[in-house]
Amino acid sequence: MSAVHRLWSKVPRPLDPLRSIKIKLGVVSMGTAVVAVLIVLWGYYLGFFARYTLPVGVLISLGVTQLLAHGMTAPLREMTSAATAMARGDYSRRVRSTSRDEVGELALAFNRMAADLAAVDRQRREFVANVSHELRTPISALRAVLENVADGVTPATPEVVEAALRQTERLGRLVTQLLDLSRVEAGAVPLDLAPFDVGLFVSEVVTEIGTGHPEARVVVDVSAGLTVVADRDRLHQVLANLLENAVRHSPPDGTVTVRARVGRDGPVAGGLMLEVADEGPGIPLAERARVFERFTRGVRVPDGGTGLGLAIVKWVVEMHGGRIVVADSPRGCRIRVHIPGGNS
Repeated sequence: MSAVHRLWSKVPRPLDPLRSIKIKLGVVSMGTAVVAVLIVLWGYYLGFFARYTLPVGVLISLGVTQLLAHGMTAPLREMTSAATAMARGDYSRRVRSTSRDEVGELALAFNRMAADLAAVDRQRREFVANVSHELRTPISALRAVLENVADGVTPATPEVVEAALRQTERLGRLVTQLLDLSRVEAGAVPLDLAPFDVGLFVSEVVTEIGTGHPEARVVVDVSAGLTVVADRDRLHQVLANLLENAVRHSPPDGTVTVRARVGRDGPVAGGLMLEVADEGPGIPLAERARVFERFTRGVRVPDGGTGLGLAIVKWVVEMHGGRIVVADSPRGCRIRVHIPGGNS
């Protein structure tokens, strides 16, 4: 910004207190007319003809108009300049907004939009960086294992093949979660709502998790005869992710508990209240608000996750109109999900 523009931007905006652009235009028009008439009358009183005083009055009126209308048009010019900068990828520009009229409201909305776009752009950059890092880690490990086997440095023992398989499975989970995440964000995941038995549903998911983690101890506590109206496949994704995290963070002799009951608390009674609790290190209070963000893992574990599971869980729960929170627990972590809908 040039020195002239900086100086001009400090000029007072006398019409800012007015709350309507129509009133401002009326004040400007009236001020211009009054100044022109006064100049003509003053010249007539001094003995000058109107053909001399009228041009002077018009010029002075234009100057008064510039001073009065300065605050009306400045935000529009700043918005134009900021929009041009945004087109080049610069989302740091903001518009000075001191008026209370429609232009001032537009400037405030523009600043909010600029802040939102800056946040989205920052999240996009972080997302790309995180995805690149997450993809590179299993690929690098898998490549190292295969190169060692191909060069004869490491024999192709069952343990080596199993290590390569684990990296492949990790890579597959990441790709699947990224696809799920993109579909959820695009709103391309319609819900297939239907009633189903919660007890049978929980047993199936626990059995599936037990197949992959035979050492895990999972305790199920489901109210008898409990049913819910929801998308069974998507809810399966929610519970499977929560159980996978709980088992991975629990100690070798720890117990994971799954509870399901009719919701009794919160703003909406009824529906399904689902809880998954483990006996691991838990989640610090300061990190609970961020644990459902993409690529946020909290406490690291040796085999690690992709940091996308809880983000997908949160979106699926919100698609059902529900909510998910990290509840207080004397030991470990307890995540509570509320799914509204009919139950019995």
